[in-house]
Order: sequence, then structure tokens, then C-alpha cells
Amino acid sequence: MPEAHDVVIKVISQKGICHAGHKVGDEWVVSRGTPAGICLGAFHTLYPSLLTLIIGAQMWGADPDASVIACPDSKNPVVFEMKRKPKAK
Repeated sequence: MPEAHDVVIKVISQKGICHAGHKVGDEWVVSRGTPAGICLGAFHTLYPSLLTLIIGAQMWGADPDASVIACPDSKNPVVFEMKRKPKAK
């Protein structure tokens, strides 16, 4: 496996009632494991883009080091921003 990059997952929007209790400002740093406390449904949705960022591949869109994805609960959406942290030199 290529060298893992740390990725910051942050809740940037939340509407309705999140049954996992996520709220704006919640944050996790991920590189090699499932972050404790994150909703499994949301994590399942985030995983493909998260893996892309962890392995150092570029995302499509304006920022190749970031992605914004909503959880699958359309009635109570939580929106997550994922950003790859730059490697220390």
C-alpha cells in the first residue's frame, strides 16, 4: 500500500436530527483506520473518496486535495468536508 496521508473529516453542515449526534464542527483525523464515533452509514458513503485522499490520488473538482459529501440520510443530511493534510517536509 502506498504511504498513507492524513485526512481531516469535518462536519460543515447538519440539518434536521442526526441520529448519530454529529454536529457542525465535529472533526476526525484519519489515515489507516475507521475513526471512532463516526456514523457507519456516513463512513460507508465517505469511504471511496476518503481512500482516494489517503493514498495520495487527486480528487476531481476544483480542489484535488478535498471533497465534500453528504451522508445518505436525505431527511437529516450531514455534510462532511474531507481535506488531505500536507505532508511535513
